[in-house]
Amino acid sequence: MFDFLIPFAGGLGLFLVGMMLMSDGLVGFASGALQRGLIRFTGTPFKAMLSGGLITMLVQSSSATTVTLIGFVSAGLIGFAQAVGVLIGASLGNTATGWIVAGLGLKVNLGFYTLPLVGIGAFMKLLARGRWQALGMAMAGFGLMFLGLDTLQQAMKQIAGLFNLASLPTGGYGARIAVMLIGLAMTAVMQSSTAAIATTLAALHAGAINFDQAAALVVGAAIGTTMTGVLSAIGGTIHAKRTALAYVLFNAAAGVIAIVLLPLFHQVIDWLGVHAGLDAGASSLAAFHTLFIAVGVIVFLPFAGPFARYVERLLPDGAGLASARLDDTLLALPAVALEASERALEQLADEALAIYDGRLRDQASDDLADRLRQFDREINRVYDFVGRIEVPADDDRLVAPRIAQLHAIDHLLRFRTRLHDLLQVRTELSGADFGWAFEASQRIIDMAKAGLRSHELGSVIDEMELAATGLTAQARQMRQDALRHAPAGQPNVVEALQRTDCFRWIERSAHHIWRMSHYLAQGRVSRQKGRLPPMAHPPLDAEGAG
Repeated sequence: MFDFLIPFAGGLGLFLVGMMLMSDGLVGFASGALQRGLIRFTGTPFKAMLSGGLITMLVQSSSATTVTLIGFVSAGLIGFAQAVGVLIGASLGNTATGWIVAGLGLKVNLGFYTLPLVGIGAFMKLLARGRWQALGMAMAGFGLMFLGLDTLQQAMKQIAGLFNLASLPTGGYGARIAVMLIGLAMTAVMQSSTAAIATTLAALHAGAINFDQAAALVVGAAIGTTMTGVLSAIGGTIHAKRTALAYVLFNAAAGVIAIVLLPLFHQVIDWLGVHAGLDAGASSLAAFHTLFIAVGVIVFLPFAGPFARYVERLLPDGAGLASARLDDTLLALPAVALEASERALEQLADEALAIYDGRLRDQASDDLADRLRQFDREINRVYDFVGRIEVPADDDRLVAPRIAQLHAIDHLLRFRTRLHDLLQVRTELSGADFGWAFEASQRIIDMAKAGLRSHELGSVIDEMELAATGLTAQARQMRQDALRHAPAGQPNVVEALQRTDCFRWIERSAHHIWRMSHYLAQGRVSRQKGRLPPMAHPPLDAEGAG
């Protein structure tokens, strides 16, 4: 018994390790280009589908595409409708591995000839630097994958001689569904649809199962591949959950179509065998896998927009929290993580401005206090996330925006302190004593809000600086006048001091709004230019923040 179990387990393990190394290596070698391509070519669902398919074929991992996709949606780089197109394309691109296994791995003994790649790749991983290390890992993974496939194929021949796997259920929809569930379970256990499909192809090539059973196993593997996304989405953001749900629904629907129309697919495969020279066996199974996913693409792609909206209704984002876009999976993609945290900070800044505006207009203090407590929780979460983003110390393209974000958080925290101060006093800020400050403060708030919502803060920074500087000078004069003319008596002096404190807090608030806007704008400019732009006249405020 161990004569076939050991090579079966070892071959499967080598294949899995090879796939992981090859996928991780290819992603590391070309991740920047692939990420830019994924963002650039997702303008329409059709382009998004092509992008998802091509990238999945290149990196040989739908999971890598899905994780990257979750990051882009969370960061707001692409919309969810485009994400659905990428998911559909990823499912189609995932069928390419079956063709590689069927066309090369089972027909030619590549395991022996790819052994040098394992050695070369290992030396590159140890001795090279940067992207070439990742390429070496990919080469070693490619060699291990085919070495494992050869071992797996030999084990399947022994299994075919000892066990009659053809006795698995066959001959009806109930039997097909039962075998499909076996394929789903295989994929869930292996955590790789590619490994499950490769095992199925090897079993079919060895004659251990018939085509009908192999087809049902492949359908189960296609559905089971979504389990990795489901598991990773548990406890994740709403974007991760929506992406996982859309992936499950598409693959499940394509699988149902394949099971229901399996006799029709048989006829198409037979026709291709006669008229297109398609080989029977493993190649026909790879063609079946591509065909039923392609039918799913044809059915779903025209309705990508409505399908995306349906998924959004199933999983609504009711809270609208800034931290909802920050998923820990983004930390593996520092550039995307920084984009997501930038947008979260912009959302927090907008909420802080709304609270401040409400306080200046003397809105209900209880409502503002509740919003400020929620703001406290959110900024702490965003601060924690930004603190965990790891960027190479020599990469200014990433270091610069991270530094800018930390400065922006610093001013947001100081602005929050001023908001707490203003909410704790009962002074009416809309009264005549504060009329001089209301207009200037409102102008600064309006400029910041407009810049945040258009992501064009840089265009209003100079004007905000002038307004904040003017308000500072005016506040200092008003404090001196208020204290000089304060009536005698302790109650009156206390009231005058509270009023001058409010003058100071309004002055500081204007300064922090200007500075946080400056640093949020810096983060965006530095990502566009790849460097941190110089800052003109960086004054140091009285609280020690630049």
